[in-house]
Order: sequence, then structure tokens, then C-alpha cells
Amino acid sequence: MDKKRDYYEVLGVSKTASADEIKKAYRKMALKYHPDRNPGDKEAEDKFKEAAEAYDVLSDADKRAKYDQFGHSMGPQGFPGGGAGGFGGGFHAGGFTMEDIFAQFGDIFGGRFNGGGFSGATGGRARQAQPRQRRGSDVRIRLKLSLEEIANGVTKNLKIPTFMPCEHCKGTGAKDGVAFATCQTCHGTGTVYEQVQSFFGVETVQSTCPTCEGTGKVITEPCQYCHGEGVVRKDEQVSFTIPAGVSDGQTLTLRGHGNAPRNGGRRGDLLVVIEELKHPELIRDGSDVIYNLMLDLPTAILGGSVDVPIIGGKARLKIAPGTQPGKVLRMRGKGLPSTDYGNTGRGDELINVMVYMPEKLSDAERAAFEGLKDSPNMKPSEEDKNRLFSKFKHIFENN
Repeated sequence: MDKKRDYYEVLGVSKTASADEIKKAYRKMALKYHPDRNPGDKEAEDKFKEAAEAYDVLSDADKRAKYDQFGHSMGPQGFPGGGAGGFGGGFHAGGFTMEDIFAQFGDIFGGRFNGGGFSGATGGRARQAQPRQRRGSDVRIRLKLSLEEIANGVTKNLKIPTFMPCEHCKGTGAKDGVAFATCQTCHGTGTVYEQVQSFFGVETVQSTCPTCEGTGKVITEPCQYCHGEGVVRKDEQVSFTIPAGVSDGQTLTLRGHGNAPRNGGRRGDLLVVIEELKHPELIRDGSDVIYNLMLDLPTAILGGSVDVPIIGGKARLKIAPGTQPGKVLRMRGKGLPSTDYGNTGRGDELINVMVYMPEKLSDAERAAFEGLKDSPNMKPSEEDKNRLFSKFKHIFENN
């Protein structure tokens, strides 16, 4: 399959399908194209893998939301812009195996898929399973970023407290990493079997060996440093780059930087949840930023220039004579990098103009305004009134 199909199309569901509908659709596809039902059929095997990859994304709320926004153009850590194949958790562009699928989704089928065995109504027999590799738990942290850091992207170096593999036993929990014996319950396979009756008929159901927890071996002498756990609490120095334009609440995934599992296996992931710090003057609105500018009356009437804050500094803004309260000025390209799919530009800074009306006047100031009160230019024309009325009517109607 040179070009990835839409995941919703693969499972035959709509984009508004519920989690239960997606699960049922995947179960139907997996049963239809399972290798034991289609021995030697390469096309069926490809469809089976394709369905598994689609379910891996659509069954995860975070992955599904990113897929709905960016499609297949995601990087290997779940960041935008990585090109096709970045989605699917550990299933990357043809790089996953049948064992990956069986280990990932076996719970959907009541254990019948663990390790690849599928029998009963099809008349097949359970295949010999490989000992299952454990996976450690994920570590979730909240990372506070300023608007400047979000605008430009930033590299962080952090110490993350995690459970790391014990150096003395290589994470196995066994003395010197070798004090093991073959599990006598499963004879080293990590799997046990039993015959059960189901709607498929009599099936051979395989499940994880309860004695060795799927490893196929048991510890004969525990490591004295980790007391047989295989892990120790330790701070890990992690360096990673946050791409420009991330949003508050977005979760970025660093594969393999989570907790190590007990007694060996794959480490979990580090989940970095973005927390955007409020800027003292600017308000974020997607890729745009908003600034509320308070003009003094003379500048609003006569025009001039003022300094306004922008991300990372200040900019000089020209004010035209007769600038009205409520006018929105635009500084193009002074916002944040856009994260919309296919859009690589930057947003704008929008300046909402407000005009300060003095509450107290000196005698000289009052006399000056008294002298201008009857001037035609100081009174709104009927056209001005109609324009302002239409503007405020539109604002209220849209609120």
C-alpha cells in the first residue's frame, strides 16, 4: 500500500463514530482478515495490519484528535510535519509485526489473539507464542511555556524522576542478570492454553502465564541491589525540542522515556502536557494575538504613533487621524506560527483601539473644548451616525 488510506475508510465508519462503533468495526475487520482464516493470503494480511493501525489511532482520543486535524502528516513523536507514516503509536509505515498487533489488541477478542493463535470454528490450531515483552508505565509531566517560547519553539533539558533498569542485573531482577530457570508452568513459552466454548465453537484460548507473567522464565536468586524488582528510582536527564506553535493542553509524546517495567521489557513513554503561561499584555487567539490599545484623545483625533507590545519586544504603530474607538488595526505576521494542516505561515497581531475620555478638565481645557463644541467637525453627520449604528448593531447581533 503505497498511499495510506483514510483510517475511517479503512474501518468503514464515519468521522463521528463512537469509540464503541470503532471497536466493533475493527473486531469485524480483524476476524474477516485474520491470517488463520486466510492462510497464505498476503492481501488479507495487509488489510489485517491496515485495520490494526487504523484502530490504534482512532481508539486513542488524543491520537484521533491529532489525526482529525493533521491527517497522516505527523512526526514520529506525534508532532506535526513528519510526513506520512508518523501515526500509529509503535506501528510505523510497515514496521510493525503480527506479534505487535496481537499483543496490542488481544484484549478485544478475549485473549484469542494473544501471540497469534486463532482456532475453533476455523479448524486451525494455536501457534507457538513468543514470550511477551512487558511495557513500563508512562510518565506525565506538565511543562509551563511562555508565549515567546511557544512562538519560537524551545529546547528543554529536564531531570525526570523515573523507574530505570537496575544496572547490576540489567533490569531483569535476577542476580547478575543470569539467575533464571525455565518456567515449568508454560515450559518457557510465556503462554498457557485451554479449550473453551464460544460462538465460534470450541476454541483454544491462550493467555499469559500467571507464574512467569509471560516472560517464560522465573528468577532463582533475586538481585540484592533492586531486591528482585529490576528497577530503581532515578532522575534521568532528558533533552527534547518543543516545536513552535503548540497550544495549551496539547500533549507531546517522547517514546521510551517513561518508566521501565519490573523484571525487564520496554520502557513506557514520557507525556509532556503543555501549559501556556499568560502574557501580561497579549491575549492568544489561535495563531493570532490580541492587544487592547488605549489611546489618548488628542492622538485619536490628530493621529500620531505609539509603541505597542509584540511577542518578544515592542513595535511602532502609526495611528491615522480620526481613529475611532472600536477600530481593529492589524500587524501582519506578528502572531504565532500556524499549526493548521498545510499552512506554514504566521498569524497576526490584532489591536483593539479604545479611546480614553478624561473625567476631569482644567479651566483652560474646558474653555478649549467649549470653543470647539459648535464646530461642524466636532459633530457626527447622519452618515457617521448610521455607520456607527450599523457597526454596533452587527456586534450585538453576533453576540
